[in-house]
Amino acid sequence: MTAGKLDPVIHAPKRLMAMAVLANAEFATFQFLKEHLGLTDSDLSKQMSTLESVGYVKATKRGRGPGSTTTYTMTRQGALAYRSHRAALYAMLDDHATAATGCAG
Repeated sequence: MTAGKLDPVIHAPKRLMAMAVLANAEFATFQFLKEHLGLTDSDLSKQMSTLESVGYVKATKRGRGPGSTTTYTMTRQGALAYRSHRAALYAMLDDHATAATGCAG
């Protein structure tokens, strides 16, 4: 896979962490993401709404009120965007590591 450009939606650290979790799981609940990422309800809601608005994640809500559960899954579009973003990050890091090695001399 050739490295493309960094995706500004995914690149934000909180969204990148959420995408990393979803890339390695079939789904994640709001509560799990909140605890795992150490975010507040409002911050996580904002980050996931941004990812959902561009089609990278899908939210499924079950129930209403205090017992309700929101579950997130990564869409196919989101998986492609995440892999492309990772490839771009790795390529950028490799390029800088190679340049630094050449300067060490």
